[in-house]
Amino acid sequence: MIRIVLTILAGVLLGGVVHLVSVLALPRIASQDAYSRLTPMTKLNEVTQLPLADPNNSLMPLMDPAFAVAICRYDLSGGPIKLTVPVSQAYTSVSFYTRNEVAYYAINDRSAGKKVIELDLMTEAQHNELPEDEEVTAADRLIIDSPTTTGLIVLKALAPEPGLMPQAQASLAASRCKIQTEPTPAKEAPQPAPAPPPPPARKR
Repeated sequence: MIRIVLTILAGVLLGGVVHLVSVLALPRIASQDAYSRLTPMTKLNEVTQLPLADPNNSLMPLMDPAFAVAICRYDLSGGPIKLTVPVSQAYTSVSFYTRNEVAYYAINDRSAGKKVIELDLMTEAQHNELPEDEEVTAADRLIIDSPTTTGLIVLKALAPEPGLMPQAQASLAASRCKIQTEPTPAKEAPQPAPAPPPPPARKR
């Protein structure tokens, strides 16, 4: 009796392990993941707008017809990326995903508090190579570390009414996602103040 119970428990445990491994490995072994489906219709390190959501033909799951959607398929092997997204009148969000569709960061116009969402995307190694004396603060430069060299950035702009969809699409069309090729400018040393002129000689 005990042997039967142990056999059943071993089978349940083995089945649970196989299920867990399958779920974790599926994004890595799937041949038709989001990155693969979007590769033929998007350019690397550029913003590409997607067609409006269609129930019969949706490029990504759970696409909302009230949102204009654009994609930046990025590759950081050539250097960090500078992302700029003008916010729309209603709502704008930017989400970051690894090559295996794991979400690791998101920001919207409310949290950004600016008319343009602007940030630098780089790997941890590239972040560590930044000059130590460079002034980097959350107020003027937002840096996001990507866990992987490649991945997807999903840009969304809300159109509360169908007639506002062109405005939402226009804000995404003005977005930029490009490799930073220029090196970080070095700080200039402060120039010493000019010496005051000597006082005039007194006449005797």
